[in-house]
This record gives sequence, structure tokens and C-alpha cells, in this order.
Amino acid sequence: MAAFSPRNLFRPALRPGHRFDPLAAPRPILVFEDVHKAYRSDQPVLKGMSLTIERGEFVFITGPSGSGKSTLLRLVHRIEQADEGRILFLGRDISRLKEEAIPALRRNIGYVFQDFKLVPSWTVADNVAVALEVVGLPPKLVRARVGEALERVGLAGRGDEQAKRLSGGEQQRVAIARAIVGEPALILADEPTGNLDPQLAFDILGLFEDIHETGATVLFATHDRTLLDVRPRRVIVLEDGKATDAPNGLGAEDSGEHLALNLVA
Repeated sequence: MAAFSPRNLFRPALRPGHRFDPLAAPRPILVFEDVHKAYRSDQPVLKGMSLTIERGEFVFITGPSGSGKSTLLRLVHRIEQADEGRILFLGRDISRLKEEAIPALRRNIGYVFQDFKLVPSWTVADNVAVALEVVGLPPKLVRARVGEALERVGLAGRGDEQAKRLSGGEQQRVAIARAIVGEPALILADEPTGNLDPQLAFDILGLFEDIHETGATVLFATHDRTLLDVRPRRVIVLEDGKATDAPNGLGAEDSGEHLALNLVA
């Protein structure tokens, strides 16, 4: 296994035959230091937020609508840029990363959106493969990795179907396959069950649990209190621009009035 160093933190591409081990990532994997973000000067979303995520954690990010759950994830993926403060990913400050370095950053991060972000007319396999084709992997290796990813999310043998013909739950599985096909160190999930019925939501959560068991770090943003009771995971509540840990190991029903009051969608 290749050791991490400041020069290879953001690997330029997945080499043919290379398997990235998420457990080789430095600890902690993600640190927010006094981060501020506002979309308007009179509407700050994050107000000096500080937060540390350890390698291999599964963390629920929760809070009311507008509390900054999506903003937090978008800052990590550099869809948006912090106004102030530092964000350290794999030990490197990404808050001021140059534009040309952002694609390499994103090869280490899988992102799952609530609304899937699939190309409806493309096949399932093509929607997943795009995450690898942009880094120049050989077609044979791309096909193999795509097949493995689809099998992991329960869609083995469905690669030739058009994405638009799948159900909502199946489309979200495709989106998850796209996020994990590059074997990233970190998975960001932005309300991935928000458009699904309760049973499908639990099924999708189970997929993220399986991904976590392979060693990936998972940040799962949700306002759904019922999901927090499924597993005793770390829960971070966003409120008034700050991040606060809920009591360790407690689900939504047991973590007190404070958390319950702040999980209104």
C-alpha cells in the first residue's frame, strides 16, 4: 500500500489496476476551522463553524431547513468556497484551492445528491462510468469497475437500461454507484433519501452502511429523525451557524428536547 505524503494527497488519476485504500488516509480526514459562509451579507449560514471528522467515521449531519447542511457538503466538494476560515481535507487546506486542482480533489470524494443528477437518456452504466472516464482509465477497466459498483448497490445486470426507466429508488442507487466507483476516501450524501418513501429510505441508508463498512468515511446530511434511530452513529446538529455534537450513541428519540426541536424540516 502506498503511503500518503503531501505530494500524493490528491492523486491525479486512478492508475490501471490500482486500488485505493480509504484506511490509508490521514487522521483526521476532515477539519473545519472557524469557517464562515454567507450568501448575502445579512444572511450568514455558517458563523465560525469548527468541526473535526475522523477517518472511517459515519456521521449524520442534521438540523432544520436552512441550517447549512448542504452548504457544509458543498464547501467540502468545492462547489462553493468558504468566505473565511480553513477546511482541511487529507491534511491539506482546500478552502483556497486553485481551480485547476479541484478536479483532483473531487476524485477523492464521492457526492450523492437528493435529486440524483443523472442523465436520463444515458444508460445506467454510462451514468456511472462518467466518473472514471474523465480521469482517463482504459475502457476495459472502466467496465469492470462499473460492474462492481452496480453489483454493490444491487443493480447487477442492469447497466444497459436507460436511467429514465428506473424507479426513484433505483435511480438513487445509480447515483450511489457513481459516487463509489472511484473508491473515494470520503462520501458526501446530501439528503439522499429525501425523495423516497420510508422503506426505500431505510434501504438506501443500508447501502451507505455497507459502503462505510469498506472503510470509507461517510457524511450523511438529513432532516429525517427516523433515520437517526437505525444505528448508534455520531450526530452533528447545525444551528445558528455552529456545529454541535448530539450525545454520543443516542438516536433522535433519546437525545433530548434540544435535538428534537431542531429537526423540523
